[in-house]
Amino acid sequence: MLSVSDLTASYGAIRAVRGISFTVASGSLSVILGSNGAGKSTTLRSIAGLHRPIGGSVMLDGSNIARLALHNVVRAGLALVPEGRMVVAPLTVEENLLLSRFSGRKGTGDTLARVFDLFPRLKERRTQPSGLLSGGEQQMLAIGRALMTEPRVLLLDEPSMGLAPSIVDVVFEAIVALNRQGQTILVVEQNAAIALSVCDYGYVIKRGEIVVEGTPQALRENPEVLEAYLG
Repeated sequence: MLSVSDLTASYGAIRAVRGISFTVASGSLSVILGSNGAGKSTTLRSIAGLHRPIGGSVMLDGSNIARLALHNVVRAGLALVPEGRMVVAPLTVEENLLLSRFSGRKGTGDTLARVFDLFPRLKERRTQPSGLLSGGEQQMLAIGRALMTEPRVLLLDEPSMGLAPSIVDVVFEAIVALNRQGQTILVVEQNAAIALSVCDYGYVIKRGEIVVEGTPQALRENPEVLEAYLG
């Protein structure tokens, strides 16, 4: 379980996240919705150790990871798929995946086979430099790299950004498949329609604060959410 309490974080000189609290239950798929600049990415980056929070706690299965170095956050069992994918372009698909495995927890399963089962397209392109992949394929690779660390909780920052609708469907089908396998997932997403179609619970963040939360049905029926994100 991931539990965030009174998280406060800055982006540059701007206080982008103001004391937010939420919980992602084990085995659930939760989503944070919000417009550009609302503080969504800063929230994920602060949880993942890329930003040092000003205050608050980030509890992963009972342990506070808010002050850990990034590599120790990953070893504790939390992995972030960042906005922009950030694959290592000169390395092949398989090299990217194997490189990530060394930074994560020590598992017992064949994580590479699991990734290739989830994304057969990556298996077809395993020997190609990742810089030659399409945007959708690079997003699959970015998710695969995170899975290679065998995370307890998987964070995804705007997984649909810049992708064709058909590829967005493929990516979210994989996210749903992972969740059905028991993977705990937190997604930050602007595409409210697709996010609410797959999640168990959602939060709406505005100016660094959570202003609405609830089940997908409750959020769809909320006038503020309907006007801002589903209109």
